[in-house]
Amino acid sequence: MRNQDTGYGIRDTGSRDRLTDAEPGFLNPESCLLSPEAERRLRWRCRRGLLELDIVLGRFVEQRYSGMDGGQRVVFDELLDLPDTELWDLITGRKEPAHEHLRAVLEWMQSA
Repeated sequence: MRNQDTGYGIRDTGSRDRLTDAEPGFLNPESCLLSPEAERRLRWRCRRGLLELDIVLGRFVEQRYSGMDGGQRVVFDELLDLPDTELWDLITGRKEPAHEHLRAVLEWMQSA
């Protein structure tokens, strides 16, 4: 495998079909390590209009994100796409997730 500097960091060019490799900024798709640029982007996406969400998402990223696999990160990304009030209702348990695959990551977020 060959590493290529894309300007965002070094990424593995041997596995183009990997989900995490499509995102610029990943050092190695299998290692789940983020480059500083990708980490800044993630933290920026976690900034919300509700202070409570800022706190929970910030703690979650610090405590759990580095240990998540690619599938779990996709689920987290889906959750970040939700409006603030809907995401907060899911985290606090006021609403049940529409899709069962969201439940594990939501439970981790509730414990953060």
